[in-house]
Amino acid sequence: MNQESKTDLASLDAWITAANSNGAVAVLCGKNGDMDTIGSAIALAAAIPNGLACGLHQDKVAKRICTQLNAPFRFISQSSPNLPKKLGGIICVDAAAPSQIGIDLPASIPLCIIDHHATSDWTLGENDLEINWPARATTQIIHQYLTEYSSNTLTDSVRRLLLAGLITDTGRFRHADKEAFVTAGNILTGSGIDYAEFIESVETESITDSERGAIAAGMARVKSTKAGDWHLMHTYVGTNEGRMCRVLQIAGAEIALVSRHRDGQTRMSARATRSATIRGVNLGHIMKSLAEKIGGEGGGHDGAAGWSGESDRIAAESAFIHALSGIGVEE
Repeated sequence: MNQESKTDLASLDAWITAANSNGAVAVLCGKNGDMDTIGSAIALAAAIPNGLACGLHQDKVAKRICTQLNAPFRFISQSSPNLPKKLGGIICVDAAAPSQIGIDLPASIPLCIIDHHATSDWTLGENDLEINWPARATTQIIHQYLTEYSSNTLTDSVRRLLLAGLITDTGRFRHADKEAFVTAGNILTGSGIDYAEFIESVETESITDSERGAIAAGMARVKSTKAGDWHLMHTYVGTNEGRMCRVLQIAGAEIALVSRHRDGQTRMSARATRSATIRGVNLGHIMKSLAEKIGGEGGGHDGAAGWSGESDRIAAESAFIHALSGIGVEE
């Protein structure tokens, strides 16, 4: 761990200590509710005496893992979040902008942002703190903090939450780097976790007949094309964009783009192979640039990102393809 990282963790510990002394500390998840944000929030809250992990949503994997572990988590309402009345601070994990939390944050409460996305749209005050590392998952940052400042918190249940977040956010390690594997090894060291058994529990996803039908319909609409130097496969579905992206990648897409339009809102999810990101593709930057050009919200990682807004679906897809076509291969 370099000196900058050590300084960040020391600042984080000082911020948490001060916030905890002034009241409850709400650890808020990004509204997508994926395993990385949920696992990070619950693990960090476990190290804070007045900590509370909460958020709007848990995706299927997060819900299943949290149920298995009986992990403490408070669901909040977008219109009436029902946060503790006396708040000493709010920690937002795995969110690149306030809009990705999904609620209006209370004014004058100290904020701490812990994230690993390539983009950040937070505006900070003098009592706020932002830690953004180029990690593959936010759980890597949380694990490092717990190792340095609250090692007794690293029970097998907490380790499972952190490991599940790392596994899912790296695409089952397809987008992992050396540090991600080191973190996984450190999480497992000294634990009672059987990795092979655990990965089976993470990857076991039930699928309904209607979801199978949606995926089949999405496959029937797939278009395969060259977008500049890149092989793009894209389609639209009514649900399960992330799963559809994985299907397209299995089918050979360098870049997979899946969109949906519902209730006046268009949403796009994109995935890129590791070889494509090494050669210059950064989907997070593309989605953020779309938000700047056509409105909405966009961002994410180099290999996985999303955009949502009121633009017409076809117009949004065209804007993405145009942006991707303008990226040349880096030698």
